[in-house]
Amino acid sequence: MLPLRRDGAAPTPGWKDRALCAETDPEAFFPEKGGSTREAKKVCVSCEVRAECLDFALGNDERFGIWGGLSERERRRLKKRVV
Repeated sequence: MLPLRRDGAAPTPGWKDRALCAETDPEAFFPEKGGSTREAKKVCVSCEVRAECLDFALGNDERFGIWGGLSERERRRLKKRVV
């Protein structure tokens, strides 16, 4: 249970607390080189915090794993298009 804020209201859980990947096997999100990303991406498709996850990965230069439904290679391509 989350502690109450100073104003007495319950805090809103952070995006990581609402992420579907937190309820699944983390190994799927960090496959070995050449391993399949299919299972992780399947989870990401229906995750309500997918955009926040991707923003976090891009903002923190995450180089490994599936974040926001994208692999490291896909995130690199996305960053190049934005720049």
